[in-house]
Amino acid sequence: MKIESLRVKNFKAFKEVKLTNLPAIAVFIGANGTGKTTLFDVFGFLRDSLQENVKVALQRRGGFKEVITRGETAPIEIEIKFREDIGNASPLVTYAITIALENNQPVVEREILKYRRGERGKSWHFLDFKKGSGMAITNESSYEDRQSKEEREEQTVDSPDILALKGLGQFQRFKAANSFRKLIESWHVSDFHISDARGTQEAGYAEHLSMRGENMPLVAQYLFENHRDIFNTVLQKMAERVPGVSKVEAVDTDDGRILLKFQDGSFKDPFIARYVSDGTIKMFAYLLLLHDPKPHPLLCVEEPENQLYPSLFSGLVEEFRDYASKGGQVMVSTHSPDVLNYIELKEIFWLQKCDGITKIQRASDNAQLVELAKEGDLAGALWKQGLFDGVHP
Repeated sequence: MKIESLRVKNFKAFKEVKLTNLPAIAVFIGANGTGKTTLFDVFGFLRDSLQENVKVALQRRGGFKEVITRGETAPIEIEIKFREDIGNASPLVTYAITIALENNQPVVEREILKYRRGERGKSWHFLDFKKGSGMAITNESSYEDRQSKEEREEQTVDSPDILALKGLGQFQRFKAANSFRKLIESWHVSDFHISDARGTQEAGYAEHLSMRGENMPLVAQYLFENHRDIFNTVLQKMAERVPGVSKVEAVDTDDGRILLKFQDGSFKDPFIARYVSDGTIKMFAYLLLLHDPKPHPLLCVEEPENQLYPSLFSGLVEEFRDYASKGGQVMVSTHSPDVLNYIELKEIFWLQKCDGITKIQRASDNAQLVELAKEGDLAGALWKQGLFDGVHP
């Protein structure tokens, strides 16, 4: 899956923004408070709404009145378009939700999941609900037959703040809803914390790095025991990226916990994680995340340059590109011109806020930037010169 476009309306500082033709790697720049975190939180909000319900997702963000754009009374709208392989087809998929406040309670005013055959083909509404009631297609296997017609089944969810996708997506016979539900649940919005990653972890099992990174020892242990080739690749890249690190191991403690130990070739005894530099911990976490045997379809990372030495940026961007080439889509926010030097203009979006409202522009839509890039100027250098209008590193 690759997200092709995103439209957001009345969500915090986004009164109305639309991103189209999104690349496999998209990098977002802008001053503090312009909305980079909010942009990634759109995906987090959808995931929370699916795993819990819309009311809980809003409460985690301060409630409906804190999420809706200041001064607006119109509903919150989120629309995502992407392509998905279904048999011999690769239809354009649209998922859209509209959230309003009714009797002081949030409701899903409208929820749609539809596929379109080709560029101008008729859309099949696999799921179409209003305030908890609606219909879902039951003959999805007939989708590729252009002569077939939709067969619908009426359904009602328990509450109008519950996504129909959550309920119907549990059933295999509603394949489109089931597939998209799994897709959203697999999104990873990184909120990595060095302090969480340094601690020991109770013995257990974890295949994927958590959003805060506290289960890093368990993931390292999982890769070592089940994907030794990948674990060895991670160690090799650690040795290349962080001079001196020759070995990393997850060790069982006497009290039934797991901790990480890093071996430096210059010392006889290894260092446990709490004594290793921030940069070493963070690079190891990124390598675990980016070498996941089952890549996330969407990976959002905020300011990956923090705690990393600038010489590591090139390798990190290379890792992001490798990840995207394997089917994952990567979105990154950054304040570093050095990171931007390894990014193409078509992959850069900059955010500006005016009177509390954020607008997003694409660097490759700016003719001056395009001409300067053709002459050999790097994006980070252009940013340093103040040529990204109103946005400064």
